[in-house]
Amino acid sequence: MARVIHFEIQAEKPERAIAFYSKLFGWQFNSWNGPMPYWLIVTGPDSERGINGGLLPRQGSRPAAGQSVNAYACTVDVEQLDATLAKAVELGGTVVVPKAAIPGVGWFAYLADTEGNIFGAMQNDPNAR
Repeated sequence: MARVIHFEIQAEKPERAIAFYSKLFGWQFNSWNGPMPYWLIVTGPDSERGINGGLLPRQGSRPAAGQSVNAYACTVDVEQLDATLAKAVELGGTVVVPKAAIPGVGWFAYLADTEGNIFGAMQNDPNAR
C-alpha cells in the first residue's frame, strides 16, 4: 500500500503561516538550505504516530473564499477541538466547516489558515454522536 509520508503547505507570506502553525500546534519550522525557499516542518517526535511536512512560498494565486477544496486536505489530531477552533480564529484563521460528530470516532472540523489553505482538525472520542 502507498502511504502519505509528507505534506506541504503553500503560503503567500511564509513567516505568517509559520507563526500561525507554531502557535496553534507547536510545530517546529527549520529553513532548508536548498536552491529555493523551503521550511521543513516537524509536527512531533518520530516515536509518535504522524508525518512531517514542508512549507514553501505559494506559486500561484490564493484560492478564492468559498471555493471547493481542490487538494488533499490533511487532518491534525488535537486534544480539544473546541479550544483548537477558538485559538485558530484568534490567530487569524477561520472555521470553514463547523464541528461535527463522526459517530463512534470523534469530532471533526475544517479550518482555513492565514493563507487560505484548508485543513482538518480531529478530536478522538469514541462516544461522539
